[in-house]
Amino acid sequence: MWKAALTELTATASLMFTLTTSIVACLDSHETDPKLLVPFAVFIIAFLFLVVTVPLSGGHMSPVFTFIGALKGVVTLTRALIYVLAQIIGSIIGFFILKCVIDPKLAYTYSLGGCAIDGQGVSFGVKPQNALLVEFTCTFVVLFVGVTLAFDKKRSRELGLPMVCLVVAGSMALAVFVSLTVSGRAGYAGVGLNPARCLGPALLHGGPLWHGHWVFWLGPFLACMVYYIVSMNLPKVDLIWLEGEHDVYDNTSFSKDLPEQCNAGFQLQV
Repeated sequence: MWKAALTELTATASLMFTLTTSIVACLDSHETDPKLLVPFAVFIIAFLFLVVTVPLSGGHMSPVFTFIGALKGVVTLTRALIYVLAQIIGSIIGFFILKCVIDPKLAYTYSLGGCAIDGQGVSFGVKPQNALLVEFTCTFVVLFVGVTLAFDKKRSRELGLPMVCLVVAGSMALAVFVSLTVSGRAGYAGVGLNPARCLGPALLHGGPLWHGHWVFWLGPFLACMVYYIVSMNLPKVDLIWLEGEHDVYDNTSFSKDLPEQCNAGFQLQV
């Protein structure tokens, strides 16, 4: 467990550094609309880290995945607490390294790449309640699309590790893209999906990152609770199409059986 926790710490620190550096580079690329570049960077980096870390520690790297794993019984409560602590420490380490090497001007402009609902020098942004709704919805999408597949042992074995990681990374990239486009507000950094990623820069950079910081914790954990309830009522086995089932508009079988049914009814009356 301790080796797995060390893996989570190292992976989270590395992920925070590489992912945030790439996102800041995309936003500062002077492209007309970098909204497609950021999800693409998220997809590639998340996929690479998942492929490497899933066999070692489960590839959580986020309290969200650890929390839903504890709810589903995939990890014990003790392991979950140690994982979350490792992820928070890893986030702080990753952002500390980033803060030491990044251009101070970029760090100020993009708030060290942290989770913000009203960025630096912006007098308006997204209301906390709206940001909470986006955080909840996007996290639920990632859980429903990615975690449903990842926690299904049979389908995971059938598809293989690379395909499962591809789906999870794709759901994360989709959530980031949706959050960036749905608001269209300057100063909003998009969905967090990872409370540890939001806590690290808030501790090291402060300022506007503390405005509505609770949103990036409450939203994902509410999504985990709702997803857990939904997942308990999902089919436990794959849907099987029984031979003889027909569409409501297909009257072929009904027409064939109608004479027999009429004759049976006539004989019963006689």
